[in-house]
Amino acid sequence: MRSYLSHLECTACGRVCSAEQVHTVCPACGRVLYARYDLERARNAVDPKMVAGRPRSMWRWWEVLPVRDPRNIVSLGEGDTPLLPAPRLGQRLGCARLYIKDESLNPTGTFKARGQAAAVSRAKELGVKGLVIPSAGNAAGAMAAYAARAGLPAYVFMPQDAPEANKKECAVAGAHLELVAGHIGDAGRLSRVRAQELGLLDVSTLREPYRVEGKKIMGYEIVEGLGWRYPGAIVYPTGGGTGLVGMWKAFDEMEALGWVEGPRPKMFCVQAEGCAPIVRAFQEGKERAEPFPHPQTIASGLRVPAPFADYLILQVVRASGGSALAVSDREMVECVREMASLEGVFACPEGAATLAGLKRLLAEGRINPDEPIILLNTGSGLKYLDVL
Repeated sequence: MRSYLSHLECTACGRVCSAEQVHTVCPACGRVLYARYDLERARNAVDPKMVAGRPRSMWRWWEVLPVRDPRNIVSLGEGDTPLLPAPRLGQRLGCARLYIKDESLNPTGTFKARGQAAAVSRAKELGVKGLVIPSAGNAAGAMAAYAARAGLPAYVFMPQDAPEANKKECAVAGAHLELVAGHIGDAGRLSRVRAQELGLLDVSTLREPYRVEGKKIMGYEIVEGLGWRYPGAIVYPTGGGTGLVGMWKAFDEMEALGWVEGPRPKMFCVQAEGCAPIVRAFQEGKERAEPFPHPQTIASGLRVPAPFADYLILQVVRASGGSALAVSDREMVECVREMASLEGVFACPEGAATLAGLKRLLAEGRINPDEPIILLNTGSGLKYLDVL
């Protein structure tokens, strides 16, 4: 196994940092750092057929993942989730090739397992002594599980009204759990204070360089699943946006590796009407999103009033020719039932939001029903029984 990790690079100012030191955000401007790879050397060393022949997991893509020594990989079997054809749902909507990327089959029941597997593995490799995270729920549950797997102490700050399943999974995994009055932004402020006090690594969404590396593998898997062709559109439920910007990063890498070509998919960002900072910024033509006042939605993963990577999300949506739209909680609940009754996929409210968004996009003529369309179901509805 060999990672071709080269360095870290700021997505805003271009500052280059060593990948062999612990970093959170860019030391020059405070924006998001990306891991960069020597893709020219990787191109000469690996091809898709080699990757396809390896044991199935996220880690079969090790050349473009950031862990150098395989002994530092902290895994629970994440990745390689199914890209399910949805013919009955597609027939109802008039879509010729509709797919659901079902991330509910990941460990801990959501796609957060991907990002935490990468972040915790790299933290272990760099000698980090403990981790802290603010989370609306699922990221905290995943971090607690992977920290336990790695033998690292975990500190979690979570809104009081987060789903019960997330609170319980953190406690069961042995994390230090503190419930916070307010939303994820309030939890984030407290977690950063605790990180400084105790010398912990803050693994908040895109405030460290490696969670996005796990999430980006969804992009590799989608393109591989379509025979190394891009879909026409990806509809993605957007809170912090790590998966959306991660998949776009994966497209950059795959093209540099010579594995895929042609027009990229349109990226459609779906948010909740009660918390839609990206939608508002997109509609107003802004490059940054203002904090959304009084955020409210049953979809805890979408209750992110001020995404740290707002500028990256907006760049991806615009560069792809996609758009951003908001749907109601009622639409999400109705689409949970529709996905389950037609295709057997018990989606979380966030995942069901993509179906609600697709209906709107089709009605407005903003998406081509004849091209492959991917709905991202980010987690299992079983984790939201109290909410639903």
